[in-house]
Amino acid sequence: MTSKQNKRIALLTGGGDAPGLNGILEAASLTLLRKGYDLVGIQDGFEGVFEGRHIKITEERVRGMHAEAGTLLGTSNKAGTKGREEEFLEKFKKLEVDGLIVAGGDGTFAGLSAFKKDIPIIGVPKTIDNDLSGTDITFGYDTAVSVVAEAVDSLRATAHAHKRVIVVETMGRTAGWIALGGGLASFAEVILLPEMPFSKTKLIEFIKEKQKTHRGIIVVVSEGAHAAGEDAVIAHMVIGSPQEERYGGIGERTARWIEKETGWESRHVVLGHLQRAKSPTATDRFLTLGMGVTAARLAMAQKWFQAVVYRNGVIQAAPIEDVMGPARLVNSDHRWVDFARELGSFI
Repeated sequence: MTSKQNKRIALLTGGGDAPGLNGILEAASLTLLRKGYDLVGIQDGFEGVFEGRHIKITEERVRGMHAEAGTLLGTSNKAGTKGREEEFLEKFKKLEVDGLIVAGGDGTFAGLSAFKKDIPIIGVPKTIDNDLSGTDITFGYDTAVSVVAEAVDSLRATAHAHKRVIVVETMGRTAGWIALGGGLASFAEVILLPEMPFSKTKLIEFIKEKQKTHRGIIVVVSEGAHAAGEDAVIAHMVIGSPQEERYGGIGERTARWIEKETGWESRHVVLGHLQRAKSPTATDRFLTLGMGVTAARLAMAQKWFQAVVYRNGVIQAAPIEDVMGPARLVNSDHRWVDFARELGSFI
């Protein structure tokens, strides 16, 4: 570490990108720069540590970045630290920083867990999937849900024009939060979640009943959803990645199956990375502003190994281990599930 106590801080973004990452960087950087700190931006997550790639962060670099998707520093979910701990620590120490502020998901924090005695860390949990434990909501989720809702609103017009079923596949891996939030916000007739395997028989009965009164309907399906007794559809594997399975294909499979079983012409749309690519909503901008400032304050106070979380309507600090637990999934009795049922949606 440097001889100047708490005067040089590194920032890093890891894992998949999420709308709001730049808001974290801008808010944390402006707060620290005003107090005279020097800032180092590590590029492309852990890859930047291993390869010695970093930039000097200035106000000019970050000012206005909160409005942009992606991340100024770049990110990666391919490089891990397992088996390379000694190399990682050796190269990180060459940065000569007093601490690290990192915005990442469970894979990023797991990769840093081996260095608790050596690298002072402040974590900001991040994923559009909204499935991290220890926090009520993650930034980027609201933006992802808005993409789904806006897409469904647009697709409903063409569904009605052509008397079709349109199946919209969302991200989320094993958690259905994006499909649930987007499906609710757009009043989708069908919402299929990984946590609640659906009955094929009941779903077909529901759709056939809708055929009598609807010109078209919308099915919102999470990429990890599946029928009872079946497995989720895996598109391909990325060997060596912290999460090797890449889900995908349930949207097309469901559309073809509905058309075969009901005779109702069906189409599918995979929103994919569009859910990551939109400029952050105002909600996510407020959230990342507060989280970035809080992360900077914790670093200045040397309150290391804390995570900045959102609980009970308040941004606050919690032990970083709190966000490293099992994925936070949708419960069948969640109030949002009840809302969908009250609307008459199949879920």
